Amino acid sequence: MEGTEILGRARSEGWTDEEVVGRIRAGDTALYEIIMRRYNQRLYRVARAILRDDAEAEDVMQDAYVRAYQHLDQFAGRAPFSAWLTRIAVHEALARLRLRNRNPQLEDTEHDGELSMNMVETSLDPEQNASRAELGQLLEDAVLGLPEQYRTVVMLRDVEELSTSETAAALDLTEQNVKVRLHRGRAMVRGWLFARVGPEAKNAFPFMGVRCDRVVQGVFARFAELSTHHPHHPEMDSAR
Repeated sequence: MEGTEILGRARSEGWTDEEVVGRIRAGDTALYEIIMRRYNQRLYRVARAILRDDAEAEDVMQDAYVRAYQHLDQFAGRAPFSAWLTRIAVHEALARLRLRNRNPQLEDTEHDGELSMNMVETSLDPEQNASRAELGQLLEDAVLGLPEQYRTVVMLRDVEELSTSETAAALDLTEQNVKVRLHRGRAMVRGWLFARVGPEAKNAFPFMGVRCDRVVQGVFARFAELSTHHPHHPEMDSAR
């Protein structure tokens, strides 16, 4: 079967990862494109979370896909293929990070002391913060500012929306460790966001201008209607 034909069939019939992998093992190499397009975003996000570098994240994605393809025979199906593939990307990214700074990542830190976020300060216009693009950038900055052991968990759980068990399988962690890191990571992101936008909180949910005028006019119109039914009502007279 031609490569384009089998790709179209796989997409139209919604083949599972396991079905696609089985066909790849049987020689339909073209189907590997489905795997890559299906998981490009996830692998980019997890590699970006660890390395905080776009170019290196893309390199990790390619390395991970090649390594996964070379070792498809080792995929035993005990965990979802997506978790197996993500774990390969995580290991590739961590290997690069160790070479870069000799600092193994995703290690547990047992101390309960206050953790700081490594954040590059940027100046954002309050009006720009209201836009979806600026809000997205603000959230990216917050997540990427987390220490590594929390950053990757938050990325997989809250951004990629993996379950606790899927995240644990992808990162070789216990589910309890995932829950603890997620709780701490979320708290740090929340604190950082409030610290950045707190002074502007009073400007949130604005109700002014045309909408404000419309309500004022509407209320006085209601007063006028009421006064026609209660012509001697002092409150209505004063309102007019």
